[in-house]
Amino acid sequence: MSDEKTVTFYLSPQMRRQAERGNHNFIRQICRVVEEAGFSIAYDVNDHLGRLNAMSRAGRSLFLMDDPVDDRGLTFRRTYIFPFWHIEKQSERWEWPVAKQMFDPIAQDPVKARGFHRRWQEKLFPNEITQSGFVLVPLQGRLTTCRSFQHCSPLDMVKATLRHDKTRDIVVTLHPSETYTDDEMKALHALIDANDRLTLQHQRSEKFLFDCDYVVTQNSSLGFLGYFLRKPLILFGKTDFHHIALKVDELGVSGAFSALPDHTPDYESYLFWFLQKQSINAGRPEVQSVIQNVLKGHGWPV
Repeated sequence: MSDEKTVTFYLSPQMRRQAERGNHNFIRQICRVVEEAGFSIAYDVNDHLGRLNAMSRAGRSLFLMDDPVDDRGLTFRRTYIFPFWHIEKQSERWEWPVAKQMFDPIAQDPVKARGFHRRWQEKLFPNEITQSGFVLVPLQGRLTTCRSFQHCSPLDMVKATLRHDKTRDIVVTLHPSETYTDDEMKALHALIDANDRLTLQHQRSEKFLFDCDYVVTQNSSLGFLGYFLRKPLILFGKTDFHHIALKVDELGVSGAFSALPDHTPDYESYLFWFLQKQSINAGRPEVQSVIQNVLKGHGWPV
């Protein structure tokens, strides 16, 4: 078989081992679709050498969470929870088609939406849900830097939350996969020392979703998961799940916080639309036909 008829997956070492053993369901479903179309399958590691190899290979490629190296490649990543996935042309979620679509709650089936929400909330978050009078602010990386997709730096976001919510405690958490510099941590601890209402918690961030009043973040997945618990969300950055959030880039900082008391979006319909209709549910029996249609939409001959 010619090199042009090969699809190479560029994966983390652990996921590569899973895929080669046939133990990764979503990758296995993609393989069945492309093999049916006459392609062979290969695997490589998604690192610098792997990307260099991809540039010299004639076939098609699928990169885990990273941009493809050319127009014959695509990226794929989990849509926050298993078994939901996206296959897209670029890795930045805020540039995906779903991010640019309009969400219409009226167009959703309310019975299906409520059932979908109930099943997934019970599966993911079976604990009691309360509002205990604090704000959850999950931080990501580069605490003192304002990146292109952000309204301000993460620490400036914390300062804005302190200014605009003058009564609640503010709980910040760090991302378990990020590495923080000494200067970043010094700046964070200086801010904590100067504000009695601000604390840093090192427990898993999901623990605080159950009890917080609302979530403030740049684009942490904790903001999306909070929708399952009907937790209002203020976004200081761009993302794909922005449709029912209060967006600082649109409302301004004061406007976003002022809108909180009257902010009651249709969480059930949104989650049904975003996950079941806009992503690939790898647990559904029709998943291969969905994957085929997505790949065709990206110009793949499948």
